[in-house]
Amino acid sequence: MRELSLHILDLAQNSIEAGARSLVIEVNENENGFFVFRISDDGRGMSQEMVHTIRDPFVTTRTTRKVGMGIPFMDMVTKQCGGHLRIESCKGEGTVVEATFDEDNIDRPPLGDIASSIKVLLVGTPYLELRFIYKIGASGFELDTKEIRAILGEDADFTRPEVYTWIEDYLKQEILRLRSEQEG
Repeated sequence: MRELSLHILDLAQNSIEAGARSLVIEVNENENGFFVFRISDDGRGMSQEMVHTIRDPFVTTRTTRKVGMGIPFMDMVTKQCGGHLRIESCKGEGTVVEATFDEDNIDRPPLGDIASSIKVLLVGTPYLELRFIYKIGASGFELDTKEIRAILGEDADFTRPEVYTWIEDYLKQEILRLRSEQEG
């Protein structure tokens, strides 16, 4: 995957497969000189043994194949970019995955189209409670599906084109606004 947004989508999908009903995705393009994203979930969590071995591509909980490349690849990319991958998990309580990259590292993949990745996530799992937090340094914005559901009521169906198109457009506009403020 050439874009971090696709890695974020892959990791979010892992959370959903682990039974997560609530997810927080945080992206900060400049957290003290680092590009950081965090994914926190309320899924099944992992044993400490699994947390210590999950970076091995031949360790996976999937039964459909014998390898899992998402975490090992993300671990490799973060290290190549002057950062690290942190995984915290507790069985029955959920998992936090945090990827940190040196912000200016030439090898850091671009964020890519995070708005489309969030849209795909919501369309594919419309029951998901999602908080998406996007920052550049101290400035930022948040999208919370609980708030959207409260405003739209019965019309809060994330599989409806007018809803997911609005979400995607809102995210793109807010990200552009923040980036313009940082440049100006």
